[in-house]
Amino acid sequence: MALLVWLTTGIAIWHFTVVVPDRFWGGIAGAFLGGSLGALASGAVIQAALGRSIGETDLVTVLAAVPGSLLGLAAIYALGVRLEKREA
Repeated sequence: MALLVWLTTGIAIWHFTVVVPDRFWGGIAGAFLGGSLGALASGAVIQAALGRSIGETDLVTVLAAVPGSLLGLAAIYALGVRLEKREA
């Protein structure tokens, strides 16, 4: 169940990328992957660090996905900006 919570949190944060200039590597699909995979990664790491199983969910499960999602989006955005500058 925690996996579903992390993924949903990543997708929810991804929705806010519409207010950011579209310079993500791979466009909006790249942003989707960055936000989703980042949320899954940080959620899993924090869940394991707390010693919880993947079936246990609470508010901490949701909050655990937020930093990874933001870092994933930032990484994909930085990669897109870097590749855009290289092409110019």
